[in-house]
Amino acid sequence: MRRLLRNNGLSITLVSAFLITWLAGQSTAGQRVYNAELVQNGEEPISFVHYLRTPHFGEATFENWESEFLQMAVYVLLTIKLIQRGSAESRPDDGSIEQDEDPANYRDDPDAPWPVRRGGAWVMLYRHSLSITLLVLFLISFVLHAATGSRVFNAEQASAGSSDRVTTWTYLLRAQFWFESLQNWQSEFLAVAVIVILTIFLRQHGSPESKPVHASHSTTGG
Repeated sequence: MRRLLRNNGLSITLVSAFLITWLAGQSTAGQRVYNAELVQNGEEPISFVHYLRTPHFGEATFENWESEFLQMAVYVLLTIKLIQRGSAESRPDDGSIEQDEDPANYRDDPDAPWPVRRGGAWVMLYRHSLSITLLVLFLISFVLHAATGSRVFNAEQASAGSSDRVTTWTYLLRAQFWFESLQNWQSEFLAVAVIVILTIFLRQHGSPESKPVHASHSTTGG
């Protein structure tokens, strides 16, 4: 068990932090907000389990997941070709990196992932599997955001006595949907830009996300 925790400490800690802030934080706070709105409208409050099935919870969740997966997908793709001289987050500006090597050269390596050893279409797909998966997760979250957001909108309209209703697809055309999305997208791109630029000049001893403390500002990572 100790070895398992040591070898997987980073992912275990991050997943635990995610579950705590999502299920113990966002969901409980969201339930209180939602129940307050119900009481204000003369309706009965709902249980925690019931709240987890509401579009109110789903919309708040997928709206944020959408921007996170978009951020990571765009960053992975941009760092293939673009550089930032001096940044620890950039590929070097004076040559290729290990990630550029042809996987066909490792087809006979017993430790290589099976798509590399299999070759053909499998390795072609595997070469781009990270960006493809992130983009798929973004698209799924994007659609689920629209689906749950449209249900929240319709519920609000019904509560206000309005007959205006939208479908998932027509909700995509409303300014409300894009306001919800873009306010998150801009913050994600800002966060990535900040770490790319700050790692040119600032250091964190012991972190692989930083250049060595003694490295010059012009030294590029990768």
